[in-house]
Amino acid sequence: MLSPTLLETLALALDYPVPGRLEELWRRWIECPRGPAKQRLERFLRQVEDLSLGEWEELYTRTLDLTPTTAPYVGYAAYGESYQRGELLASLVRAYRELGLDPGSELPDHLANVLRYLARSQAPLPELLEILPKALSEMHRTLKTLDAKNPYLLVLEAVQEALQGVLSGR
Repeated sequence: MLSPTLLETLALALDYPVPGRLEELWRRWIECPRGPAKQRLERFLRQVEDLSLGEWEELYTRTLDLTPTTAPYVGYAAYGESYQRGELLASLVRAYRELGLDPGSELPDHLANVLRYLARSQAPLPELLEILPKALSEMHRTLKTLDAKNPYLLVLEAVQEALQGVLSGR
């Protein structure tokens, strides 16, 4: 069973760190259902808890932002810069609009936005569900190859766990 609380919390963990974010993540973590995804999220929180905000921001930027170790874009991980990614982006924009979901300053296929969408959608885009396992696997493989001790690996693993039922049901 998909947990909107867990998906929203994982999405927040994939957002840029700001003051108070760690405390908010711990508050939300308490509400998450028990299971492997929650355990991985806890391990991630314990690792970033040992960092200053500046160190966490640097880790985030190095991992997911500027020239990222792993690009957190589902469409890019699945399709690269092909027309298929463009079609997915357009479909996501329409789907987000229908739900009143604002992707903010990120592209619609940013994993945090995709998780927020999945947390709210009763009938997610089939093409998204189709590519998501491959995209998550590619993101995880790339990050693990380049930085095997990166705490964001735990977040990616938690996302895979959280979505396992939905993705295996295809």
